[in-house]
Amino acid sequence: MPNRLAHETSPYLLQHADNPVDWWPWSAQAFDEARRTNRPVLLSVGYSSCHWCHVMAHESFEDRATADYLNEHFVTIKVDREERPDVDAVYMEAVQAATGQGGWPMTVFLTPDAEPFYFGTYFPPAPRHGMPSFRQVLEGVQQAWATRRDEVSEVAGKIVRDLAQREIGQQAAQPPGEQELAQALLGLTREYDPQRGGFGGAPKFPPSMVLEFLLRHHARTGAEGALQMARDTCERMARGGIYDQLAGGFARYSVDRDWVVPHFEKMLYDNALLCRVYAHLWRATGSDLARRVALETADFLVRDMRTDEGGFASALDADSDDGTGRHVEGAYYVWTPERLRAVLGDADGDLAAQYFGVTDEGTFEHGQSVLQLPQSNAVFDAGKIASIRERLLAERAGRPAPGRDDKVVAAWNGLAVAALAETGAYFDRPDLVEAAVGAADLLVRVHLDEHARLARTSKDGRVGPNAGVLEDYADVAEGFLALASVTGEGVWLDFAGLLLDHVLARFTDPGTGALYDTAADAEPLIRRPQDPTDNATPSGWTAAAGALLSYAAHTGSEPHRTAAERALGVVKALGPRVPRFIGWGLAVAEALLDGPREVAVVGPGLDEERTAALHRTALLGTAPGAVVAVGTADSDEFPLLADRPLHHGEAAAYVCRNFTCDAPTPDPERLRAALGSR
Repeated sequence: MPNRLAHETSPYLLQHADNPVDWWPWSAQAFDEARRTNRPVLLSVGYSSCHWCHVMAHESFEDRATADYLNEHFVTIKVDREERPDVDAVYMEAVQAATGQGGWPMTVFLTPDAEPFYFGTYFPPAPRHGMPSFRQVLEGVQQAWATRRDEVSEVAGKIVRDLAQREIGQQAAQPPGEQELAQALLGLTREYDPQRGGFGGAPKFPPSMVLEFLLRHHARTGAEGALQMARDTCERMARGGIYDQLAGGFARYSVDRDWVVPHFEKMLYDNALLCRVYAHLWRATGSDLARRVALETADFLVRDMRTDEGGFASALDADSDDGTGRHVEGAYYVWTPERLRAVLGDADGDLAAQYFGVTDEGTFEHGQSVLQLPQSNAVFDAGKIASIRERLLAERAGRPAPGRDDKVVAAWNGLAVAALAETGAYFDRPDLVEAAVGAADLLVRVHLDEHARLARTSKDGRVGPNAGVLEDYADVAEGFLALASVTGEGVWLDFAGLLLDHVLARFTDPGTGALYDTAADAEPLIRRPQDPTDNATPSGWTAAAGALLSYAAHTGSEPHRTAAERALGVVKALGPRVPRFIGWGLAVAEALLDGPREVAVVGPGLDEERTAALHRTALLGTAPGAVVAVGTADSDEFPLLADRPLHHGEAAAYVCRNFTCDAPTPDPERLRAALGSR
C-alpha cells in the first residue's frame, strides 16, 4: 500500500512511495505528529539520480523488518534536496560541522522541534568498514531518546546555537580589485594539475565556474597562463570518459584524476554550465574542439533532457538495467572489445577500440571500458569514425536507458536558457535559441505567479509546492538577460527586473548587503540558510551579484549596481583564500572591473544585414560581462537604445563604459576591436 509520498510531484519522493516505511514529506504536520507521539524524527535527504541513495533504499527502506522498527520508534521524513535546497543546506551544514564531511543520502535525527542531534550519510544493512549498521544506529538513537532525553536536548540546542553563529554579516566594504583577482589566479595556479588539467585530486569535478573566471581574466588582462589552464582543462575533459563520446554531454564527475571513469549520472546544471564554457572558449580561441563540444552538449540537452512542456529535466540516472534485470552503475555507457566487434565487425571493431581507448583489461569494472579519446599520433579517417560512432550510438540506444528525473528546477533551467541562447547565437543555430525561448516561456507560464514570485519546481506542467530560493531568482534572471541580448526582445529584460526586485526586497539584508538563500517571508527553519560559495552551481549569492550587475548595465539602475558591489564584498574576502569555491563570484568581479561594457546596436531592422552583422559581432565580444541591446532607432525595448540614432541612415553600434561612450561605428571590425578587452 503506498505511503504519504504517493501524492508528491518529486520523482525522488515517488521512488519511495511504495516503501513499507511510513514516510512523510517535509511538513508541519510531520513535526506535529512527532510531538503528539513523543518520537524523534528521522530525516532522510537524497535525490533521484543518487547511486547510494538507491542502494540504501533497497537495503533498508524496502526491508520490512527495518521499516517496522522505523515506523514504531520514529517519524520518518523524506526530502528531495533538489526540491528543498534550503532544508538540505541547513542540515548538511550541521552534518559537515559535526563529522567533517557530508554527502547523500544524508541521514539526520531531529527532535520534534526540528533540532538535529545525530548525523550520518549512508549506513549499510550490516556493520562494514568500521561503519555501524543502520539498525544499530536506529537502536542507539532510540535508546538515547528514551533514556537520556536531557542529554539529547542539550546536544541539539548547542548545535542550533553554533549554527546561528555562522551567519555572514557585514562583508568587506568594497568588491575585489586587481590585487585580489591576481591572488585568486595565483592560488588556482598552485592547485592546478598541469598533467591532467583541472584542480586537485580525485574525485575530480568539472570546474565550470572557475573556467569562466579564467576566460574573463585572460580577456581583461591578457594573462596567457589563465587561458592555458582553461583551454587545457577543457580539452582533457572533452577527451576523457567524463564526456559522452557518442551522444555528447558530461557526467557529474570523474572518480579518478585523469577524467577516465565518470560517476555516470548526467545533471542538467553541469551540462548547461559546461555548454556555455565551451561556447565561450570557442569565442576566445576559435577552437574546433570547443565548438564541437558546445554544440554536442547543446544537442544533448535538447534531445535527451527537454520535457514535453519545453523545460529541461533535472538529471539522468547513473544506474540502468545491464540486460539481466540488475540495475548497475554505468551499464548504458560501457563497452568491451568483443562488444565493439559484435556491432561493427572485426576490422572496424578493432579500429574503434584503438580510437576510443577500449582495452582487454578495461578502464572500468569487469573488463569494461568507458569510451574516451586518448592522445594519439595516429591519423584516423573522419568519415570512418563518423560511421562507427553512428553505429555504436544506434546499438546503445537499444539498451535499457537510465531513468530520467523529469522535474523542472527553475534555477537549472535558467542556466540552460543562457547556455542555449548564446550557443545558438554564436553558431547560427536558431533551433537552439528557440529551445531557450521555450524553456523561458515555461518558467513564465508555470513557475511565475501574478506577483512575479517563482516556484522552485514543476513536473508535467504542474507547479510544485515549494517556493523558489535565491538561486532560482538569480539564475532565471541570468537566463532572461542572456535571452534579451540574443533575441532583441526587451520583455526578457523586464522579467529579469521583476525577479531582481524580489532579490533586493526579500533576499538582501538592507543593513549589510549580505544575501540569504531563502526569502524573508519563507518557511522558518532552525537557521536561515546562507552560503556564498560556488560548488556544483553558482551560489545564489554570486549568481545574484552577476544578474544585478548585468541588469544595472542595461538600465543604469544605481540600486542594482550598488547591491551587486556590496554582494561582491564576500568575493574580496574569499577569492584570494579559496578561489576554487568562488569561481562565479570571481567571474562577476572581472565584469565589474571591466565596466561592464554596454553595447547598443541600432538599425533599420533586426534582420537587416549590417544590423545583424553588428549584433553578432557584439555578442562575440570577449569583454567580461558585456551586455548587448539591439533594436531600431525608435525602439523602446531597451533603455540602452534611447537617444541612439542611426549613423548617416545606417546601422551603428554604441559602446559605453563607466559613463563614457565611444563614437558610434557602422564597422563590425571597429566594434570587434572595441570589445576585445585589453
